[in-house]
Amino acid sequence: MPGLRPTPAPSGARPDQLGRRERLRQRATSAGLAALPDYELLELVLLRTFPRGEVKPLAKTLLARFGSLAAIGAASLAKLKTLAGIGEAAALDLKLLREITLRIAKAPVLKRTFIGSWSALLGYVRVALVHETREQFRALFRRP
Repeated sequence: MPGLRPTPAPSGARPDQLGRRERLRQRATSAGLAALPDYELLELVLLRTFPRGEVKPLAKTLLARFGSLAAIGAASLAKLKTLAGIGEAAALDLKLLREITLRIAKAPVLKRTFIGSWSALLGYVRVALVHETREQFRALFRRP
């Protein structure tokens, strides 16, 4: 696929570079995903898109360019693909994470027939609107 070229592992790779993928997976399993920094979580995602090569520099470049995992997810496919190494498949995988996250976060709100408190309303607004690139208008009505 065009654009899917992570940094290849050099033939003279340092010992600390060899086996990085497996060590990262083991650390995620033993310490838990919450213990990993953002760039390593991103690496784990990118490992699925790029079965070979080094993805750590790509993960760090994404975070440096966009600033956070949330901002990476909120970026358009076109903006993601402007980064060297990010093609259609990688951009789609990153957008997929955002969509899954939004659906998980919205699920408790959507199952209720109303938003019953100020904190629930703020939670809904944060999930639904925080990373939108266009201003939106939403009307919320109070039930009598």
